[in-house]
Amino acid sequence: MAEDRLVLVADDEPALRETAAFILESEGYRVVLASNGEEALAVARREAPRAALIDVNMPRKNGFDLCRAFRADPALAGMYVILLTARGQKTDEAEGLAAGADAYLTKPFDDEEILARLAKVFEG
Repeated sequence: MAEDRLVLVADDEPALRETAAFILESEGYRVVLASNGEEALAVARREAPRAALIDVNMPRKNGFDLCRAFRADPALAGMYVILLTARGQKTDEAEGLAAGADAYLTKPFDDEEILARLAKVFEG
């Protein structure tokens, strides 16, 4: 069912949002988009996606804070969260994982890795 394959993509860069959406939709996922952290939280609460691709550096709530907000919300706590970022330092990755992310991937992201991780979430 399409609702079962719903993914939130949140990034303040329109080109990255659209690229990720195109890749996911071409693999049969339904995608909802957000351009900042507050919008992403509102969309997640309204749509209840099973997974999210979240940029770390966004306005109005960064990816770390957004991930913590997801984990604090009982309705969203089980969502699979992949943080995507240009921040590739180990300390950044540790902060993302401590915030509750399931994965921390650097940009430019590997389409196949994201699709493989999502396949495990939706088919596992």
